[in-house]
Amino acid sequence: MVELTALWMPILLSAVVVFVASSIIHMALPYHKSDYKKLPNEEKVLEALRALGLAPGSYHFPHCGSHKDMKTPEHTEKLNKGPIGLMTVFPAGVPNMGKYLGTWFAYCLVVSVFVAYVAGRTLGPGTQYLAVFRIAGTVGFLSYGIAHAHASIWEGRAWSTTFKFFFDGLVYGALTAGVFGWLWPR
Repeated sequence: MVELTALWMPILLSAVVVFVASSIIHMALPYHKSDYKKLPNEEKVLEALRALGLAPGSYHFPHCGSHKDMKTPEHTEKLNKGPIGLMTVFPAGVPNMGKYLGTWFAYCLVVSVFVAYVAGRTLGPGTQYLAVFRIAGTVGFLSYGIAHAHASIWEGRAWSTTFKFFFDGLVYGALTAGVFGWLWPR
């Protein structure tokens, strides 16, 4: 067993490495550019949404207040007419990328802490690189990649987009595993 405090360096460095890799993936590589579609008649839709004065938040439509209401003929008719969807509304204004990037880095740190916790509880000092890589890579992939499946299952995200996030998670998990294997206490 390895104490969490002994793994502070791989925790911090793996978070930095994943943060940099994700920046490269999302800014330099083109494969995520097709993740979201543009609305037809976007300006008209935006105008209609502005007129509603929507507060920031997540919306489901057509909305149903209870399971009992889901079975009513009125709700069934709304579902059959469509559209059915989920929508996230952000506050108006230029997005605060500093906040988003800071939150993403904090998430990377949290993932690395959990990787360290699991690896530290299952492996001892002096464990070979490949054994550390397997455990750290598995936990990293589950955290960064497989965690996205719910969006395709419950939120209607295209599976093709989710598979791209699986690939990203595999890269991030492998980078995390490489750092932990390299800096594992001897």
